[in-house]
Amino acid sequence: MTLFWVLSALLAGVALWFIVPPLIAGRAGGPLSRRAANISIYRDQLRELDADMRAGTLAAEHYEKARTELEARLLEDVEGGREPPAAAQPSRAMAIAVAVLIPAGALAIYFAVGTPAALVPGDAAVAGAPHAADMKQIEVAIEKLAARLKDNPENIEGWIMLARSYKLFGRFGESAQAYAQAVTRQPRDAQLLADYADMLAMAQGRRLEGEPEAIIARALESDPRNLKALALAGSVAFEKKDYSGAVAHWERMLPLVPAESEEARSVQASIAEARALGGTGVATRAPVAEVAPVAKAGVSGTVALAPELAGKVAPQDTVYIFARAAEGPRVPLAIVRKQARELPVAFTLDDTMSMAQGMTLSNFPRIVVGARISKSGGATPQPGDFEGITAPVSNTATGLAVTIASEVR
Repeated sequence: MTLFWVLSALLAGVALWFIVPPLIAGRAGGPLSRRAANISIYRDQLRELDADMRAGTLAAEHYEKARTELEARLLEDVEGGREPPAAAQPSRAMAIAVAVLIPAGALAIYFAVGTPAALVPGDAAVAGAPHAADMKQIEVAIEKLAARLKDNPENIEGWIMLARSYKLFGRFGESAQAYAQAVTRQPRDAQLLADYADMLAMAQGRRLEGEPEAIIARALESDPRNLKALALAGSVAFEKKDYSGAVAHWERMLPLVPAESEEARSVQASIAEARALGGTGVATRAPVAEVAPVAKAGVSGTVALAPELAGKVAPQDTVYIFARAAEGPRVPLAIVRKQARELPVAFTLDDTMSMAQGMTLSNFPRIVVGARISKSGGATPQPGDFEGITAPVSNTATGLAVTIASEVR
């Protein structure tokens, strides 16, 4: 609901930007360039979204949706157009009236004949229909922009918008092609290079080897402090089982993000995982005062493989047994690694197996325990892996039975 009002305010501002200036242009020194104003507003609002994302006040999925919605409504204007004719007799009073009455009138009409209930998150049936219509509208706008860019291929902003819009619809190959057009015209932009590498990897089945890896190196050459490029470079090393290299890249990210943010915790968890897999130990826990009681959190049980999957699992396949919060961050609170040949196997998870400082079983009373067979050996779930997860349990539960019975899709 909050996101709706934020987007509504942004879009109302964009609309008024194009309506009000012509009314006062005669007193302001001439008509504004519509395209320049459009891009300026977009950049200002994008900076605000980025700031909220870095501060941890805006979830990643909400950030992506807000950014895409904003871009979609700017697609029609990114090419620019003829300057709007100046009013013969501009009126500041008229401009003020328009600025006040248009948003107020739209709000009144919405609550009179619209669907305010669609703002309630639980009412999925009502909220879903407008969203589907919006997505269709965005899709049409995407195709129009693609057609315009054929006639005006030097428009870098247009290519970037097109690439991000294709990404929204899962059209990763086309997104990568659009990024390639932008990179050709702006080859030293580190963020642009990192986004391009990301989409190339998505288009080739989430694999960073080959061309994506080379582009990531170019991004870091342009800006060694670019967060996305550092994250991807760490992932490249991780895929190659160069865990020390992964740690080196990810550790360079920590001074660049807020210390207590979700992003920082995610980076710390990745570092801890790489250290554990590389045999260099997990991240140390925060020191505990001598007067503090000994942590009692810990869960135990048995992991078994469903009989119908026995023929699909190799003895050397890696098995990860983990616990994470039932509600909250998905960073593992404790993890242990086994091999499929050991199944069924007993396990114990406790605070000594924490993957990141402060992310321990003791801090989350309700957790879920899971086990996953990784065909690639990596800790990130991939299609073709097999897993099983319990219902939420106490962080002191014993005698748990985890059955690996479902395939990751």
